[in-house]
Amino acid sequence: MAKSIVIVGNGYRAASGDTATPDREISWTRKELDLLLRVYGRQVAAGEWRDYAIDMLRDRAAFSIFRRSAEMPLYRVEKRPALAAKQGAYCVISMSGAILKRGHDLAQVLKVLEKKKDTFRLIGA
Repeated sequence: MAKSIVIVGNGYRAASGDTATPDREISWTRKELDLLLRVYGRQVAAGEWRDYAIDMLRDRAAFSIFRRSAEMPLYRVEKRPALAAKQGAYCVISMSGAILKRGHDLAQVLKVLEKKKDTFRLIGA
């Protein structure tokens, strides 16, 4: 019987095989990671962000976004399945701890991170 591998950060560890344990870590699905990395990639290309971290804990999964890796995260996108029926499982939290957006759909929640282009209008010449 082959053991499965769970990727954690830059390393890996063998999975326990017992998936029914209540203290399992919450993690991001492939579709959720795709959405997160698309937004992250656009902001990296714009020169706004430079690093990220993924944390998987018992009660939540977090995707932290950094301007520089030595600083505190600018934003934290969290997935808390326990809040899915109430306020929505996803939220974006700023560096100060303020919740910027919360909801049931990750794509909608991530829209708060998209930079709006400033539009300038020439008035009187």
